[in-house]
Amino acid sequence: MTEQFARYPSLMGRVVLITGGAGGIGAVTVARFAQQGARVAFLDFDATGGAKVAAETGALFIPCDLRDIVALRAAVAEAAGRLGDITVLVNNAARDDRHALETVEPDYWDERMATNLRHQFFCAQAVVPMMRRAGGGSIINLGSISWMNRTGGMPAYTTAKAAVRGLTRGLARDLGPDRIRVNEVVPGWIYTERQIALWVTPESEARSQANQCLKGRLLPDDIARMVLWLAADDSAMVTAQHFVVDGGSN
Repeated sequence: MTEQFARYPSLMGRVVLITGGAGGIGAVTVARFAQQGARVAFLDFDATGGAKVAAETGALFIPCDLRDIVALRAAVAEAAGRLGDITVLVNNAARDDRHALETVEPDYWDERMATNLRHQFFCAQAVVPMMRRAGGGSIINLGSISWMNRTGGMPAYTTAKAAVRGLTRGLARDLGPDRIRVNEVVPGWIYTERQIALWVTPESEARSQANQCLKGRLLPDDIARMVLWLAADDSAMVTAQHFVVDGGSN
């Protein structure tokens, strides 16, 4: 971590669980928590990417398909068994695959909800007893600017990501008495390797930059730094909020 960015003493030794940590925003978030001295576990179904991130960061990688709730619960229990009670959860995993309105069938709709929304609730449910034992914790859900910007071409994805706001605010109310904070980070268009390979063109980038108040590509580190602050005690009285990191495009 470069010296210009903050260090959070309260994160030292804290047990952190991150979903979707094998690449993109998740992989950078794993690395940044590890650099803060946190004890980090992450879940992903990408075994190759997960092994690479684990080797680079020293974090604990547990392969898991988060659409399988039985497997999810077992993976969370394994992470806690090996590292201790989890007091920070980063619900990062998602996939923004494009799909036309006319092509969506009920099975695909359900799979998109399982990929982009359902696991956030069940991961939170699994860690809450640990956070209660610890006297508090922080749950950070990753949303998306896409539905706020009226992005088309992926209605199941935007529906799931819009629902993250409701999940966040409802859980914040339910868990506040236990000193468990629940917040949402809303990324703009982040230039991960996947986004660059699949969606970035000179034309799309020009449109994106025209909408941003602050010019320049948004990177995974821009999201990870907001997540770190929400996990740390520096944000101890912040809950039920959403934080947009999009260069001012919304």
